[in-house]
Amino acid sequence: MDILVTGGSGFLGTRLISKLLDNGHAVFALARSNDAEKKVLALGAVPIRGILDGSELPCLPKVDAIVHAGAYFRFSGPRAPYFKTNVDGTLSLLSAAEQSGASIFVYISAAGIIMDNDGSPIRKVDESAETFPNSFSGYLASKASAEALVLSANRPGFRTIALRPPAIWGPGDTFSRELPRVIKSGQFAFIKHGNYAYDTCHVDNVIEAVSCALIQGTGGRAYFINDRDKTTFRKFVSDIANLQGLSIEGLRSMPYRLAFVMGRLMEIGATFSRSEKDPPLSRTMVRMIGREFTTDDTAARRELAYVGKVSRADGIARYRA
Repeated sequence: MDILVTGGSGFLGTRLISKLLDNGHAVFALARSNDAEKKVLALGAVPIRGILDGSELPCLPKVDAIVHAGAYFRFSGPRAPYFKTNVDGTLSLLSAAEQSGASIFVYISAAGIIMDNDGSPIRKVDESAETFPNSFSGYLASKASAEALVLSANRPGFRTIALRPPAIWGPGDTFSRELPRVIKSGQFAFIKHGNYAYDTCHVDNVIEAVSCALIQGTGGRAYFINDRDKTTFRKFVSDIANLQGLSIEGLRSMPYRLAFVMGRLMEIGATFSRSEKDPPLSRTMVRMIGREFTTDDTAARRELAYVGKVSRADGIARYRA
């Protein structure tokens, strides 16, 4: 296939481009800067200069499929940038897809779009669960809105699918890079000691799901995708910390509601100080990692033939490699 990838210079996108090329596909990649162009070119993809901000995209090359992995992500900040990139940018890409002749559109959504504002634990829910396009979280709200646009664009000759991974992990992910700093600085604290079930998806399992969705799957629907091995949030953090010679023993813990309020106060402080960085704690962060969160990915395993081939042990070994 000839495939266009967005987000090709990011954590998921770089590995996705490499895998698609290894599988014999021709890959084009949307690049918003000179640095992004150089990065995707070095991977072997053909860069296409363009920005996902709602403006009209340049004429795209003729392709068979588009994998939309690009997104604006932060744990806090004004809502406008999230919607400009994640919603308006997706709408522009859908419009450009028609001109490119693409017949498949795979969107990397987020499992967290089913998280409500009340902090309700989520236990083994399937794709029938409600999404929250009006979430307090600019990121989750914009991803929910963008997913709805993608799924509603499905039609004969243009199959759209949304993949909903939970926390994506693997070599080079932001979480593993930042964990040593926040532990050593004393900024890291568990919520309820982290002793709750928590689904994850290794980056290579996300890529496996993309490869499956390019071939099969029901158009106009979303699919949760998870790792096969179940874990708790505490165990997940412990595994990553141990790889870097760190221990989680003795780390602080706090109640969810207290963490949520503290996150809000830190967001307000960041706004008044006009900081361009996320505060140490935010409501979105607390909501995304502070409650039990498990989903049912039976549909992906049945309809996409998704397996989740990388086990947790394999994933840890890939960090060491």
